[in-house]
Amino acid sequence: MAHCKQALKRNRQAIKKRLHNRVIKSEIKTGIRKYRESLAKGEDVAKLMPALESRLDRAAKSKVIPTGRANRIKARLRKAAVRVAKPKA
Repeated sequence: MAHCKQALKRNRQAIKKRLHNRVIKSEIKTGIRKYRESLAKGEDVAKLMPALESRLDRAAKSKVIPTGRANRIKARLRKAAVRVAKPKA
């Protein structure tokens, strides 16, 4: 446990930030899961993608997740949508 005032405050801030980051990551995971479920059902996912991309970009901007990870997730989701939309001939 921290002893000085500065370390105690830093600890409080870290706890708050960790909880906030956990909420954001959970929202992202939920969005991805809903996107994949609707993709599997054959529903239109064009409405879901902009909101999910925005959430990923905001999380990357605030350093909750790395920028590269956000870009990679978006690319894989787009690729999955194209794969479902265009069946093999």
